[in-house]
Amino acid sequence: MGVLLFLGAVAIGLYFPMAAIRASRDDLQTQVLELTAQITQLSQEQSMPALVLSRYRSSIGYVYGVYQIGFANQPPEIRARVSGTGFLVGDHLVATNRHIAEPWYGDSEAAKLMRRGATPSIETLVVFFPGSLTPVRLSHPSVSRTSDLAVLRAEDSEVLQRLPILPLAKSPASAGQFIDVIGYPMGIAGMIAKSPAAMNEHLADRPSDIRVANQLAARSLIRPLSTCGHLGDVMGDMLVYDAATAHGGSGGPVFNSNAEVVGVNSAYIDGFSGGSIGVSVESLRPLLQESLSAAVSDPVSIESHSCFGRSHGRSGPAKDESGTMSVEACRF
Repeated sequence: MGVLLFLGAVAIGLYFPMAAIRASRDDLQTQVLELTAQITQLSQEQSMPALVLSRYRSSIGYVYGVYQIGFANQPPEIRARVSGTGFLVGDHLVATNRHIAEPWYGDSEAAKLMRRGATPSIETLVVFFPGSLTPVRLSHPSVSRTSDLAVLRAEDSEVLQRLPILPLAKSPASAGQFIDVIGYPMGIAGMIAKSPAAMNEHLADRPSDIRVANQLAARSLIRPLSTCGHLGDVMGDMLVYDAATAHGGSGGPVFNSNAEVVGVNSAYIDGFSGGSIGVSVESLRPLLQESLSAAVSDPVSIESHSCFGRSHGRSGPAKDESGTMSVEACRF
């Protein structure tokens, strides 16, 4: 009996150290796996902006347009340019903001005129894709009634045939995620500023109009900028992040670390450089489906559509091409 007790004590003495060693080894393996995953994530985030630009830059275009608001048989009360960003989300379909597709959207001055019977219309709206010498005309917008989103139809062009469609994220964005915003902040002025010295000097004092945009395109200087940051908050379909941007960046894609589009750049918080605002891609999906259905049921020629018509969106602060507003949330 004593021998058995002795052997049992020895076995217990050996078992517990071995169990502790196994537990320690398991903890170490877990820590190694977690550290490996963190390193992989960091590496993916660091390489993602270059990957996105390399793969999708050619499908992210500079949107330029001219619109007016006025009364019948009278000179327009408002005639202005609009600039922003758009990106391919389907066959001949370009996603952007509603305030780019319908520049009077959210403009209190335009809303007052429209209540008096004025009619808004688009004179021209085109998109310049990087590497293309000529712009592609845009029309037939599907606009969201709840978010600052629109999907436009691009005219048939050889330019579009070689461009990849940007992938939409499979799951909603969450706070803390790394993001990359691509667009054309400062519009034509921004592209001139980063052009070669001779071109910069040649165009610096020119107006930001279609002629200058064509000159930039002819010299392959239509090139978007990339800024990175993190999602600070997600509230419904609103994304708040610290990636810097400016007017002209409206409508640009917001990518996650998997190089998928999680949102559409839309506005910024005035007076706070770390507060840019986008709209979740979850609100873009139904609009994209609507546009796809409309394209199948009504494949009309873009040349037959010269006016986008009247907006019934909410009124908001007046804006000009500089993107300056007198309220906290500013569109570009």
